[in-house]
Amino acid sequence: MIAILKYNAGNITSVQNAIERLGFDCVITDDKDELISADKVIFPGVGEASSAMKYLKERKLDLLIKNLKQPVLGICLGLQLMCEFSEEGDTDGMRIFNTKVKKYPAFDIVPHMGWNNLSNIKSNLLNGIQPLDDVYFVHSYYAEICENTTSVCHYILPFSASMQKDNFYATQFHPEKSADVGEQILLNFLNL
Repeated sequence: MIAILKYNAGNITSVQNAIERLGFDCVITDDKDELISADKVIFPGVGEASSAMKYLKERKLDLLIKNLKQPVLGICLGLQLMCEFSEEGDTDGMRIFNTKVKKYPAFDIVPHMGWNNLSNIKSNLLNGIQPLDDVYFVHSYYAEICENTTSVCHYILPFSASMQKDNFYATQFHPEKSADVGEQILLNFLNL
């Protein structure tokens, strides 16, 4: 069973629909036992970092997520909350990834919204993805590049488009909204 983490963030139904289109059963849950026993856990999110982290901490889900042993996929806000710190609401993260999340400087249109491609691709999560393949982004904050970075996108400046550390994977872009390329990435994750 695939567990999609329910917390104070949006976009969960889009992820559920994408997983079910690929032929996998999933459940939306914040139940600790269901999360621990799931084959895979998806940590999606569209929302604000401090309120989302507050919800997780109140239920001790931040500690649970950090200690999961099965593959975990963070999407967008999920990636950002897995980092050390976010400038959005001065939010301490889970410290899974060794980097900080910063607000884009106002040199261009923010949020970064639309289709962009990836470079420096290096993860089994991205098997079959080519540098000219586009994925869909919508975010005002970005994770700095670090040793956990597995692909890079450039918007105003280069940032971590995806990350991996041990059983933890994450994408700043939305695979559930990235058409065939996104479906391939989700399938790669579901087949880990």
